[in-house]
Amino acid sequence: MGGARDVGWVAAGLVLAAGACYCIYRLTRGQRRGARRVGLRPSRSAEDLTNGSYDDILNAEQLQKLLYLLESTEDPVIIEKALVTLGNNAAFSANQVIIRELGGITIVGSQINNPNQSIKEKALNALNNLSVNVENQIKIKVDSSFLSLFDGHVAKEILVRVLTLFQNIDNCLKKEGRLALQPAFPEGSLFYLLYGDECAQKMRALVYHHDADVKEKVTMIPKF
Repeated sequence: MGGARDVGWVAAGLVLAAGACYCIYRLTRGQRRGARRVGLRPSRSAEDLTNGSYDDILNAEQLQKLLYLLESTEDPVIIEKALVTLGNNAAFSANQVIIRELGGITIVGSQINNPNQSIKEKALNALNNLSVNVENQIKIKVDSSFLSLFDGHVAKEILVRVLTLFQNIDNCLKKEGRLALQPAFPEGSLFYLLYGDECAQKMRALVYHHDADVKEKVTMIPKF
């Protein structure tokens, strides 16, 4: 009888141990599956980040990769995709700061001089989003040739975007009360160009532009 009881206890112990092992197996297996589902994504290459299906907000490391790609490539397709991705991410205030600190404003701004109209347009879109940040406005340098974009013969898509950039800057300066003080902007700055006599003449001419969207943009900057 005693031997049978001992055998019974041993059998029960084996069953419990097996059950415990199976539970641990299921738990660890589930954790591994969960890690695959919700864990951090593997590091993406810079070109992967320009894929239209990749719609996550980029972190500082990814933005740095993207800026390096934009600076190093001459492929117009990649440049355009990189600018679109940067422009989308520049809509978030945290990334506006990160892009500035990574030197991205200069890199993006250099594409305004690109002869490709679509690239020029995408660069202006990115700068428009970056210019919402007041500190970023100081970093935007784009030379006297920038004023050529305010001419009536420039494509409407480019003209509307460059006027939007001016509008963003004007709105921010008004909120700070800086325009009321009639400040003397440092020569060579974007402010100096936008609020100088040459730009004022171009803006007054654009009031009579044939396109309604362009005229509306001009009139939304009351100085002109």
